[in-house]
Amino acid sequence: MVGKRRRIKHSKSFKERLLEEAAKFRDAAEQLPPGFERELLMKRVRQAEAATQFEDWLRSPGAPASKVSGALKKLSRKATKADAAPAPTLTHR
Repeated sequence: MVGKRRRIKHSKSFKERLLEEAAKFRDAAEQLPPGFERELLMKRVRQAEAATQFEDWLRSPGAPASKVSGALKKLSRKATKADAAPAPTLTHR
């Protein structure tokens, strides 16, 4: 039996939530000394900021949405063809 999918109504936009997350990680990174953990947090900051830019680009009036969806369709077709192909067998000599 399949349960109902939980739906969440967000009070803030996706972009606002990403920017808040980036600010939270940046503040946490500034509290740490230079090192591995700080770099991981800064990586999360860059990812969140890049996601907001990507979302802006996708929502812009001149965005090539059809090109993006077309590229995704091509990728999914290639994946489907690769999945359908028989796996090569290894022979021992």
